[in-house]
Amino acid sequence: MSVRKRTWKIEGGESREAWVVNYSDQLGRRHLKTFARKRDADDYHARVRVDVGAGIHTADSRSITVNEAGELWLKSREAAGLERASLTNYREHLRLHIAPYIGATKLSALTAPGVRQYEDTLRIDRSPNLVRNVLAALSGILTDAQDRGLVAQNVVRGRRSQKSSLIDARQKHRVEVGTDIPTPSEVRAIIGKLDGGRRRPLLLTAIFTGLRVSELRGLRWADVNLPRSELRVRQRADRYGTIGPPKSATSRRTVPLPPMVVNGLREWRLANPRGQSDLVFPGWRDRPLRLSTIIRYEWHPAQLAAGIVADFGAPKYPGIHALRHFYASWCINRRADGGLELPIKVVQGRLGHASIQMTADRYGHLFPSGDDGAELAAAEKAFMAVP
Repeated sequence: MSVRKRTWKIEGGESREAWVVNYSDQLGRRHLKTFARKRDADDYHARVRVDVGAGIHTADSRSITVNEAGELWLKSREAAGLERASLTNYREHLRLHIAPYIGATKLSALTAPGVRQYEDTLRIDRSPNLVRNVLAALSGILTDAQDRGLVAQNVVRGRRSQKSSLIDARQKHRVEVGTDIPTPSEVRAIIGKLDGGRRRPLLLTAIFTGLRVSELRGLRWADVNLPRSELRVRQRADRYGTIGPPKSATSRRTVPLPPMVVNGLREWRLANPRGQSDLVFPGWRDRPLRLSTIIRYEWHPAQLAAGIVADFGAPKYPGIHALRHFYASWCINRRADGGLELPIKVVQGRLGHASIQMTADRYGHLFPSGDDGAELAAAEKAFMAVP
């Protein structure tokens, strides 16, 4: 590995010079890189020596751009059978948030400081959630390129590995009752205003099962066992109405049904014969209901009828995911407060979360602390009574 001066003469006899870095990478391949100034050549030589020693160097001549790597990554995700909605999100991340800024940059030129500067640029006019999702996509692109031998390291993963968990934990939004989660009194008011038709069984099922809206839209009668008061989650409908498997392996689960839901579903089934799709809540032409239809014609009117409104008379809770949050809080709340008081592991199973950590991060603050005055006094009294 060396830096040498190269001189030559052009037409007319005028002399020219350049500085050449001659080196072999960690795989023994020889490379040459030319610079106009010796200072730049020396800087590159020093940097390459460290990277080759660490086994993380990729020569510019063997590198491709972020855009090219992104297209390869998308093709690999499509070949792996990733669902259409996720592929669409990834394409939008690449087209709108990655390509305009660093798309033309070669992978070998990406550095941790450069990625940090790119992240700061994104944060100017994008939400924290979107920024995290875009950086996750960029990390996926670099991991795929690393597997293909197109880059020696994933600078996104390396930069974030030390403190990302702490940062994400601080930034993670904690859902709160009355803001993100309907209060028990609000839910009782909504139930009291549910009329006949589809709205009552649909919203009762959402309130007391905690199904994701995609699972609710894909629910089949074959997976509803009214005599045993339970339903099984075995499929879901994506945003395009395509029926597919649940979100993850742990999303496949059995959820018990309270009597109010059983009665509501039994009346709904008697009034509406099964269609060919066997969907519990079919939409137009026996297709899965659209999310916008559920929100616009069922969820928002139910809130307005119950007087659950925010500023300017709008529904207080825009998204129906608020009912999934309510179900989680209902599972967690004390029996004395009208809840089920279930252990966190059972709550994880009911919600179909991939891990107990996910449940704890999202809803852990809702669990009773177990150290209020009355419980402490009772525990102390029982302890002192033991001989």
